[in-house]
Amino acid sequence: MPPNVTRFSRNRCTAVEVIDENTLRSTCRLQDTLTDAKVEILVRLPDLEIAAATAEFLRTPEKACLRTAEAIGKMIGVRIGAGMLKIIKGLIGDATDCKQLAFMVEECCHGVILSMTKDQLNAAPPGADVPPEVYIEMVRKNIRLYNRCAAFAPGSSMVEGIEPPQNEGDR
Repeated sequence: MPPNVTRFSRNRCTAVEVIDENTLRSTCRLQDTLTDAKVEILVRLPDLEIAAATAEFLRTPEKACLRTAEAIGKMIGVRIGAGMLKIIKGLIGDATDCKQLAFMVEECCHGVILSMTKDQLNAAPPGADVPPEVYIEMVRKNIRLYNRCAAFAPGSSMVEGIEPPQNEGDR
């Protein structure tokens, strides 16, 4: 059972950086009142194959998360693409009960996918007076953007009228 916490704060960040013309590094860092963790994957281009993966949980209430080396290693050789959530849950879920690990690996994979769509995001007209329809159409064309940041979260005018993806395993 998780500890009783009356004050809670959380910072989560996923960043993708270009290492060289054939390699991306995606890092998900989570720091909150109970957890301090980092998951990192190296991805080979153009196939989006995971070439290396590491996980480090410095602080966590989940004892299973302190032993993640074998579980994260199962991601090596996996290609990022359709059905990633199901693949991650299958591989990591079979190796550990650390649900936070699966979530952070998924965030790393989504980071890679979103980095591939940055040109589409940059194509939006500049300025603060961009009509929401521009972004609504952008999300309709690439549903992976839905709920991947605060701007495209449910309830935002930038995703008004868009139905959330029904089968998250296919995202």
